[in-house]
Amino acid sequence: MSFTGLPPEAVPALMTGAITPHPALEGRADAYLPSPCIQNHAANLAFLPDGTLTCVWFGGTMEGMGDISIYMSRLTPGSDRWSVPEKMSDDPEKSEQNPLIFKAPDGKVWLLYTSQTSGNQDGSVVKCRISGDGGQTFGPVQILCDSPGTFVRQQIVVNGRGDWLLPVFRCVGLNGQRWSGDADTAAVLVSRDGGASWQMRDIPDSIGAVHMNILPLGGDEMIAFYRNRFAENILSSRSSDGGETWSAPEPAELPNNNSSIQATILNDGAIAMVYNHSNAAMSDARRQSLYDEIEGGEAEETAVIADSSARKAVWGVPRAPLSLAISRDGGKSFPHRIDLDTGDGFCLSNNSKDSLNREFSYPSIVQGGDGTLHIAYTYYRRAIKYVRLAPQLLP
Repeated sequence: MSFTGLPPEAVPALMTGAITPHPALEGRADAYLPSPCIQNHAANLAFLPDGTLTCVWFGGTMEGMGDISIYMSRLTPGSDRWSVPEKMSDDPEKSEQNPLIFKAPDGKVWLLYTSQTSGNQDGSVVKCRISGDGGQTFGPVQILCDSPGTFVRQQIVVNGRGDWLLPVFRCVGLNGQRWSGDADTAAVLVSRDGGASWQMRDIPDSIGAVHMNILPLGGDEMIAFYRNRFAENILSSRSSDGGETWSAPEPAELPNNNSSIQATILNDGAIAMVYNHSNAAMSDARRQSLYDEIEGGEAEETAVIADSSARKAVWGVPRAPLSLAISRDGGKSFPHRIDLDTGDGFCLSNNSKDSLNREFSYPSIVQGGDGTLHIAYTYYRRAIKYVRLAPQLLP
């Protein structure tokens, strides 16, 4: 089964937050979250302690610009409409990106996000705000990690010893050149004191492996999936010691187009992955870099200086279809797949104002206690789309 994307001009009028049944598929419902912004991207879903489903993302005029800020909308239990979003960050000199919500074991709720100048991801730091009232209000902005070039995207995982594992990727500058993603690597920030302090643990042989997504498999066994900067296949690695050490990332069977993926463990133990079923071998569409439409910007301190002979990151591969795949063998294979949205996935421009972008990307996925699957993702960089699937629709 598959579903075709809308004309770009039709999207703004749909951004009401209202959840409506899908016209062709019983058990599916869709919504386009409200936002005051022309561009909306990088959604992440999480439940609050009271059962409210939250969606955080970044919005503004264009990724990398100083007006890019973090927003959060809420879907309270029983509601059929997402709330008007709250602006959660507001630094006019920084592009604040890739937010996530973490419900800590002590009941506090953390908001994490990155902060950079212009397109200089190798100068990014990680900021956070903490809520002591279940996510109703959040405290002041704090710096969680000030190592330049550190980026977040995926959820914090707590292992059996109570250690917090925050997967990060390190944006690496090449010989003073503007960041382009050619030599980014993966790491895990580990906290053994409830987030008071963090230690960086690099993932071996991980050049090109970013957006590390850690999933616990039981006991000390864990698997991680990664976006691939070289637009070949999703990568994966494993840990048998609760996330202390990891194997080097290796190709999985699903393709990747150098765009974000996200997976979750379902209530029955299966793994559900949302991703673009696309890679560089399927298209010759290319662009120079993620930020080739943004000029200027002061150079930031680079995280690492790497060899300029490194492979080049691949940008511009279409970000479509947006697919859901299921693994029932611990992530070894994903034979069951459906397409949630289809279209041309054009992403040679980030321009939302003139409706030039038509990507479906940066998905987030969680499952409720009743088995309902909740998915959110970028729709043409104009809106955040929400999809709700009844359990019987899972492949």
